[in-house]
Amino acid sequence: MDKALIVIAEDDVDDRFLVKAAFDESGYTDTLVFVENGVELTDLLQKKLKEGNMPHLILLDLNMPKKDGREALREIKQDPAFCKIPVIIFSTTNNIQEIARCYETGANSYITKPNSFEQLINILSTVRNYWIEINSSAI
Repeated sequence: MDKALIVIAEDDVDDRFLVKAAFDESGYTDTLVFVENGVELTDLLQKKLKEGNMPHLILLDLNMPKKDGREALREIKQDPAFCKIPVIIFSTTNNIQEIARCYETGANSYITKPNSFEQLINILSTVRNYWIEINSSAI
């Protein structure tokens, strides 16, 4: 797949900048759409459903205002229109109970945000390649 639609739900402006920079640095031409909270995420998904242009992947932060990532994950995975979209939790939270709850709710993967930009590039590249290139046929 040449160009994927990837939604990043992240309220921190610096983290959004770093994610965009990591994708750019990797040379991907994917369409990145950023939302700042779970309300914007679910609204965007409804809009994309009407357009017939569903995201190929969602990177979801847990700690956001209005509707946090936990609530958004639950809603996405319970909705037949959205439940097959891979949702990768991308959070600073590394609590084992939190990670287990996310998997129980339907998260496809859970990644703790790295400390360096180099690690971020490697992680996002791996996630993108797996969920877009390798696993896209399973969606």
